[in-house]
Amino acid sequence: MSPQELKEQLPTGLLSFPVTHFDDDLQVDERRYREHLAWLSEFPVAGLFAAGGTGEGFSLSLPEVDRVVRAAVDEAAGRVPVLAPAAGSTVNAVAMARAAQEAGADGLLLMPPYLTEASQEGLVEHVSAVCAASDLGVVVYSRANAVLGDLTVDVVADRNPTLIGLKDGVGDVERMTRTYARLGDRLVYVGGLPTAETFALPLLELGVSTYSSAIFNFAPAWALDFFAAVRAHDRAGVYQRLNDFVIPYLDIRDRRRGYAVSIIKAGLTAVGRHGGRVRPPLTDLAEHEVAELAALVGRLAPAPA
Repeated sequence: MSPQELKEQLPTGLLSFPVTHFDDDLQVDERRYREHLAWLSEFPVAGLFAAGGTGEGFSLSLPEVDRVVRAAVDEAAGRVPVLAPAAGSTVNAVAMARAAQEAGADGLLLMPPYLTEASQEGLVEHVSAVCAASDLGVVVYSRANAVLGDLTVDVVADRNPTLIGLKDGVGDVERMTRTYARLGDRLVYVGGLPTAETFALPLLELGVSTYSSAIFNFAPAWALDFFAAVRAHDRAGVYQRLNDFVIPYLDIRDRRRGYAVSIIKAGLTAVGRHGGRVRPPLTDLAEHEVAELAALVGRLAPAPA
């Protein structure tokens, strides 16, 4: 898939960010990962982001990322584009971009570099180096220590024709307004705040046409229904769903830092599928929190057969 084709594809639907399964020794469990992808493939999405934030890509070694991306490409079998992560130092991100193209991925999600702060000029060079490393379409994730201003996004979009998208993990209304006003439809804009459903409706008005749904992992039908309500501008329907599920869910998620990922694996366990444990530095939900989540999720839909 060309970068332009990927840019046209991503806004057509919800985006899947599958968890990465681990065994009892916290090693990658490829069999369970593949089983999970096979189940999710029954539900239509516009893109699959392997080893992203929900997939604990930050806890995987480079060989493990390559293994997860190759498994995702194999399971997707061309039915949905697969985007691989490019993360860490510029050198590592470039290596991951090249490995992703060799693995057959259709695009890249460029994560913020680790640890250090950086100037806007430095971020331009970082993004440009990764874009130049492969022929794949690149979505850059603006958050944490790599928040791109509208002028910076304009510069990197001009310099790099394979840069097709901006994922926003900040939620700054003025920043997004400035960015969309300056670049318009030159890029696709992806909502990337944790539990993106919370912000989906207001961000739609700022040009953010789709978002990464972690909840899709354990409640895919509900996640697609919510996405349809957002796209239909069904304000009453969206807020009913927020009150019925999302806000009580956030009350559990917000009890500890890192729970935004842990609660997704717990959600899989809650619906009768193996979610497994998270790797350090994340921590798993306590048993009573899993039970509380199961009661909440149980109101959404019956457990799968």
